[in-house]
Amino acid sequence: MGNLCEGRVAVVTGAGRGIGREHALLLAENGAKVVVNDLGGDAAGSGTDLSPAQEVAGEIEAMGGEAVVNGANVADFDAAGTMVQQAIDTWGRLDILVNNAGILRDRMVFSMSESDWDAVIDVHLKGTFAPAHHAAVHWREKAKSGDYAPEELFGRIINTSSPSGIYGNVGQCNYGAAKAGIAAFTVISAMELVRYGVTVNCLAPGAFTRMTSGLAGWESMDEETREAMSPRWIAVPTVWLCSEAAQNVTGRVFDVHGSQLGIAEQWHLGPTAVQPDDPADLTDVMAGLMADAQLNSDMQGMPAEGPGRPGRGL
Repeated sequence: MGNLCEGRVAVVTGAGRGIGREHALLLAENGAKVVVNDLGGDAAGSGTDLSPAQEVAGEIEAMGGEAVVNGANVADFDAAGTMVQQAIDTWGRLDILVNNAGILRDRMVFSMSESDWDAVIDVHLKGTFAPAHHAAVHWREKAKSGDYAPEELFGRIINTSSPSGIYGNVGQCNYGAAKAGIAAFTVISAMELVRYGVTVNCLAPGAFTRMTSGLAGWESMDEETREAMSPRWIAVPTVWLCSEAAQNVTGRVFDVHGSQLGIAEQWHLGPTAVQPDDPADLTDVMAGLMADAQLNSDMQGMPAEGPGRPGRGL
């Protein structure tokens, strides 16, 4: 199909199904060799099964590409390091890391157990940090070795946030908190790694997958809408961001909803005022700030009012 990633070596986590599968396949179609990682659990994170990752690796090999399978739990710090090293040991290099693995355990905050909270934070947030840490160590050591000219340094990290994390969605306080953390992790690590030739970007995807098929409004989608929301759309900007053309694009969160591609702009300081020193005198000041502030976004990224959302006044 193309050669945007010709000769590159990529690790894709959660690559056995859904969005991760499309990342792995489209990277391979564009010339990358791929470590196909997937623990193979269900949507809630239970169980293991290597067959989805094996099937994707088989598809890559059938198209003439190269792939190896990895079944590591990405939230296991040492296992994540072994996964990164597998790419280096197999092909002698690492160029791309796509952090995509995730689970869902949706509950209202008053119904959420500690284990529901911990599992989601662990897989999403630590499961992004751990592989990124090991990849960053490798790229930093490569840059500091003195064996490479600045233009030869190349690294790409693509993380996965969510509209739930950057806009907010009822029933997903664990998932949203993890995904918001991933967006912040992206912005900060982009600044930390730029000197080593590494870019770090993030996707907030909307796609019809095993993970979203049971969500309100998604389970009743007709076939045409499901096709329009194919996870393959999410892989398109991923592959471009992993190319040479994206060398100066870093620290961005991209909202990808089917064929619609946008940039989710981070928190900005809105209206300000001078505080009185007595809380009892703060009402009028706060009313003015609330009236002037932009509304929080809905799941489409548009300002919206509603129950539990800040309005234009007190």
